Amino acid sequence: MINTGFIGGDLGYHVLRYASRRAGRLTACDGSAYHGRSKIEALLGSEIWEALAGKVVLDFGCGVGTDTIEFARRGARRVIGLDIRADVLELARTEAERAGVADRCVFTTSTDERVDAVISIDGFEHYADPAQVLQTVRRVLNPDGRVFITFGPPWLHPLGGHLFSVFPWAHLLFTENALIRWRSDFKSDGATRFSEVAGGLNRMTVRRFRSLLERCDFAVERFEAVPIKRLRALSNVLTREFVTAMVRCELTPRPAQRERAA
Repeated sequence: MINTGFIGGDLGYHVLRYASRRAGRLTACDGSAYHGRSKIEALLGSEIWEALAGKVVLDFGCGVGTDTIEFARRGARRVIGLDIRADVLELARTEAERAGVADRCVFTTSTDERVDAVISIDGFEHYADPAQVLQTVRRVLNPDGRVFITFGPPWLHPLGGHLFSVFPWAHLLFTENALIRWRSDFKSDGATRFSEVAGGLNRMTVRRFRSLLERCDFAVERFEAVPIKRLRALSNVLTREFVTAMVRCELTPRPAQRERAA
């Protein structure tokens, strides 16, 4: 786990307050980049629709159900939206009704239903126990199923701290205590660590995620560390952690696991 920062105490807090006023509203991680186009298609490619057509799909970490609804509208036979937050699931159910796909969507905090495909979008930098998530996914996935994962930005990206990235790499310069203290000026949920903020932040790096995949019950069919467009020329083995905009991969059950499940 990457430790955070060296600028703390009153100095860190006051610098963050000043910098946040100067920085204005952070839009890099608010979804505005996908305005007017399909986020799913932008992240996973247009071929994703063919891969999910007629399938039972699990949207792992579905939030308010935006992606779940799109999966249903674009050809999935049945979509299960899974999230631990009951309040967002209520919103998701309402939106599915409005979209006319409530008969093909179910939103729940847990499921044992077998599925043909699992999608996780922008989740693996938030999950409290990502290794356990992979185990859960394997348990519900059919032997010939596929898993599609994409997340970002990873922790060492300039804005990898999400809300805490007041300016590039601020989340790496300031201590966790200073960042949480600054956040408490406008958030009243009582969070005292990154892992306790809404959605959580687990400091996921490209290297850590790759290590998780090497130890799990899946074979990696595809793995990409997609660089920031403007820094693509600088992307190499040494700089990858700092210039990767997002990670995406496609997994299948390992052959031995596939035989046992059958």
